[in-house]
Amino acid sequence: MATSCPCGSNRPYPQCCEIAHKNHADVTTPEQLMRSRYSAHVLSLVDYVVNTYHPSCNAEDQREDIAQSIDSGWSKLEVIKTEAGANETEGFVEFSAYFDEDGKRYCMTERSRFVKEDGLWYYIDGTFPEEEPEEDPEQDPRLSQPVSSLKVGRNDPCICGSGKKFKKCCG
Repeated sequence: MATSCPCGSNRPYPQCCEIAHKNHADVTTPEQLMRSRYSAHVLSLVDYVVNTYHPSCNAEDQREDIAQSIDSGWSKLEVIKTEAGANETEGFVEFSAYFDEDGKRYCMTERSRFVKEDGLWYYIDGTFPEEEPEEDPEQDPRLSQPVSSLKVGRNDPCICGSGKKFKKCCG
C-alpha cells in the first residue's frame, strides 16, 4: 500500500505529488504546485524546488540556501485559501507549513504568488500575512544583532517586520 502524500491531501503519494515531481508540466493549478513544492521539501527533492521557481528568481544561484531550507524537519502543511490572480496566469495560495527544530514546532505562514508561463506554473514570490499584535509586543531580540550572525533562512519572514521574505528585504 502506498504511503500518504506529505502534502496532507490524504491521497497516496503516487497519485498526488509524485505526478508533479516526475513532470512539472502535469501541474495544473497553483495549489498543486505549492503542495508538490512542500512535498519536495519533505522528500529533499532540491532539483524540483529549484526548477519550479520562476526563471526570474535565479534559483540556481541560490541552490545551497534552498537545500538548507529543505533540511528543516518539515512536518505538516495546511492550505488556508487559494485565490485567483489578476488573470488566468496568476494565482495565490495561503498556507501554513510546520517544521520541528531543537525539539520545538514552528509554523511559517505565507501567501505565495504563482505565475503560469509557457504552459508551466512557477512559484515567483510570497508575503507573510501579519499576525495579530500582542497586548505588549516586544522587539525581536535578533534586531540588535548584526545580520551576518543571524541564522535566518532565505524564505523566513524578515526580522524587520516588513512582511517580506528575508532574502527580498534585509538579507
